Amino acid sequence: MPSTSATLWIVATPIGNLEDFSPRARRTLAEADVIAAEDTRHSARLTRHLGIDTPMMSLHEHNERARTSQLIERLTAGESVALISDAGTPLISDPGFVLVRAVRDAGFPVHAVPGPCAAVAALSVAGLPSDRFVFEGFLPSKAGARRARLEALADETRTLLVYESSHRIEKSVADIATVLGAQRVVGLCRELSKLHEQSVVMGAADLGDWLGEDDNRRRGEFVLVVEGAPEVERQAAEIPLDRLLGELLALTGTKQAAKAAARLTGRPTNDIYARALELAAS
Repeated sequence: MPSTSATLWIVATPIGNLEDFSPRARRTLAEADVIAAEDTRHSARLTRHLGIDTPMMSLHEHNERARTSQLIERLTAGESVALISDAGTPLISDPGFVLVRAVRDAGFPVHAVPGPCAAVAALSVAGLPSDRFVFEGFLPSKAGARRARLEALADETRTLLVYESSHRIEKSVADIATVLGAQRVVGLCRELSKLHEQSVVMGAADLGDWLGEDDNRRRGEFVLVVEGAPEVERQAAEIPLDRLLGELLALTGTKQAAKAAARLTGRPTNDIYARALELAAS
């Protein structure tokens, strides 16, 4: 373990079960001169449980820039800093990027104490391709922006990882079904490593129905693991348009099918979209 003096430590903390807290992470927090925490009240419960009395200061999205200069001053004085988030690995949809970049620019070392990450944990259990994936964090909270972002991701062939909250999970799944296609496979992982952990994998439309059947299924913190768009052979221009659209419509929504067919055939998107609508209605 490198020297703890004048070092920024990025420390992963449990996403639920405290048994997931590593001895190295505990030692690092105990030996640091200060802990920068996303929510000091939340993290104080963790440190009390571990018997750690290291001083703590807040670092969140609203004060990160101001805190960064303070923490660099402490590093300059030879102190060590440990950064933690409310749960999981810092910087993964959590604050810390501004701090890490500034600390590196100032010439101080940054070391990771790896551990739990909800996105990776969900990917490991979903049974969807894991060799290539894209982490999207949280989708936009407003419906129009959320659908626009999904539209931009419609042709992404890599598995998508998305975080979502309990009050938006139904809307996000419904938008995935509408934009990416009702049959697009989605893995939903809820309350990972906690008492009520649950994971299911099914088509987006079926997942929406499943969520609506029980209020408890919409509680907690969620990771969605979304199947990537199908790979389409480049010889598509040689395939009759109706046949190509028929295959694409079986896999995704009308707009996405039309966009993919237009890109692959070189024909006008509006013309293909009109034909896709006719085929979808027949």
